Amino acid sequence: VYEDGGPVGSCQHCDMSVFSFHPVKPITTAEGGAVTTNDSELARRLQILRNHGIERDPARFVDQADDEAGPWQHQQQALGFNYRMTDIQAALGLAQLDKLDAMLARRRQIAAYYDARLGNLENIVLPQSELAARARSGLHLYLLHIDFAALGITRPEAMTQLRDRGIGTQVHYIPVHRQPFHRDRIAGTPGDFPVSEQYYRGALSIPFFPSMTDHEVEFTVAAIKDLVQ
Repeated sequence: VYEDGGPVGSCQHCDMSVFSFHPVKPITTAEGGAVTTNDSELARRLQILRNHGIERDPARFVDQADDEAGPWQHQQQALGFNYRMTDIQAALGLAQLDKLDAMLARRRQIAAYYDARLGNLENIVLPQSELAARARSGLHLYLLHIDFAALGITRPEAMTQLRDRGIGTQVHYIPVHRQPFHRDRIAGTPGDFPVSEQYYRGALSIPFFPSMTDHEVEFTVAAIKDLVQ
C-alpha cells in the first residue's frame, strides 16, 4: 500500500500501474504481468497493443476492411505484440489471489524472524526493515547489505560457502547504468551514481518464500551467522 493507505494498483497517483507475476513474486502466473488503469482510453490502447495492435470493434475501424463485412473482420492499426496471458496462466493467478492474504502473512512472519535474528549482526544492514516499511511492502525479496570487505571475503566466496550448505542466494540487482544498453545512452562518468554503487557492492538476497518451513528459515539464519561471525 501507499503511505496514505491507498492500495498499489489503484492508480490514485499515476495513469497506469504495472505488476510482475514472475515465479518469485508474491503472486505468479509462471510469467507475465498486468497493467491497471482508471482511464478507459488507455485501457483500450493496452488491449490493442497486447494483441498485435489489432482492433476488432467495427466502429473504430479506419475504413472497411474489405468489400465483405463479417464478424471475422479486424484491423491491425498499430505495431502491437503478443502480450496475451494464456487461460492456464490466468487460472493459476486467480487461484493465488484467494491465497494472497495468507501468503503475505507468512512472508511477514518470516521477515520478522529474519529481522530479529539478523538485525544485530555486525557488518550486516537490513534495508527497508523499519516496521512501517515492512507493513506496506509486498515483501518480494529479503535483502541483506553486507560489508564483505570488513569480513575479509568476496561476495562470490560468500555465495559459494552458502551454496555448499544448500542455500541459494542472488544479487538483486545490477544497477541499470552498468548495463551496456543504458550505459551507452547515459554517457555518464564513473561515480555519477554513488548510492546505487554503494548498495550494489553489498547486496545479497537470501531464501524467502511463503512455503519455507520454520526449520528452513532457522537453517538459513544459522548459515548467515556462521558466515559473518
